[in-house]
Amino acid sequence: MSIPGLPNSLNLSPHLSAHKYFLVCTLTVAAWDTLVLSPRTWRLMRTGEWPILKILFHFLRVFMPLEFAVVAVAFFDTKWSINTCEKFYLFEPICTAILLAACSAIHVIRIHAIYDRSRAVLMLMGSLFAAQVVVTAVCCGFYRSVPLLEGQGCIAGPRANWVGVYWVAPTLLYTTSAVLALMRSINSLQAKPLSPWKLMLRDGLNLYGAIWIVNMVNMLFWFIMKPTDNSDPIKTIVTSMAAVLTTSMSLRIVLSIRGTLVHGGSFALTGSTVPSNSSRATHVLSARSGVPTNSTPHTYTLDDMRSKPEASWGDNDTKSTPGDDKGTLPIGMRAATPPNVGVKVTIDREVGYDQYAK
Repeated sequence: MSIPGLPNSLNLSPHLSAHKYFLVCTLTVAAWDTLVLSPRTWRLMRTGEWPILKILFHFLRVFMPLEFAVVAVAFFDTKWSINTCEKFYLFEPICTAILLAACSAIHVIRIHAIYDRSRAVLMLMGSLFAAQVVVTAVCCGFYRSVPLLEGQGCIAGPRANWVGVYWVAPTLLYTTSAVLALMRSINSLQAKPLSPWKLMLRDGLNLYGAIWIVNMVNMLFWFIMKPTDNSDPIKTIVTSMAAVLTTSMSLRIVLSIRGTLVHGGSFALTGSTVPSNSSRATHVLSARSGVPTNSTPHTYTLDDMRSKPEASWGDNDTKSTPGDDKGTLPIGMRAATPPNVGVKVTIDREVGYDQYAK
């Protein structure tokens, strides 16, 4: 409902007014996310490796806030002319398609990695990714400039309802990603039982779930909400927030990876053979750098050390054959021991995930 006497920039329909308020919330989330992740971004940048996940992370960190800063200027600038909007309106759908493609690439790489680089998983996720890139690129050509009055902003909207497949393709990929991540986590419970809460935090299932939820809500707006007229932007009211939250959660998926980011990292339990409630240390007794490398070091676990008296360490380390009494000599009488031989203790400690809850 328009009110006579008000300027066009203030004389907004309810849906257009809600669209502006929602974009303000989107910009707030984008700014907050940029500030909060700054310390972790700096630490990640200082690492020596530059795998594809790290490159995608830093690209999204810069590209996402820049895109929506420009979109906000076009939307809130009351001096933005209609002619300028006709030349600009494709900026948001094209940039958002690039943004979603980068986020989806993170999901493809990560899901492929946690399934031990399964070819079947790669084919599935890769096919969904290729379909998303093609669909979003085609749909960009079927956007239009929403016919608003001078001073009400510049918004891109669909020419027809079927253009919503622009968001169907990435939503399908994120649904598959969330399901595969959940299945991988559930299967890991056989090797390491965890409570649902700890399992969710360990494997980042909350991140995959948040991405799925925000994209599904966006789908509901696209295909269920009915615009009142040709200038009603109700269908695109959630698209900016969906893009920002998808980017934010995808960045956190990268940051949640333990260890190296090369080849997408590894699953949380990969290579772990120690029970979750144990904390073991391996002590390796070897010679120092001056001793030939063909000598075989002795390896002990804490259980062996606790069960063996301290006096028997010398017996095992110095006796070469049964009946050889040199191993029982006191330390002061072992004058023949080379000066560069010593004991090197290496501690390899694996801490169980459950102990963080204590």
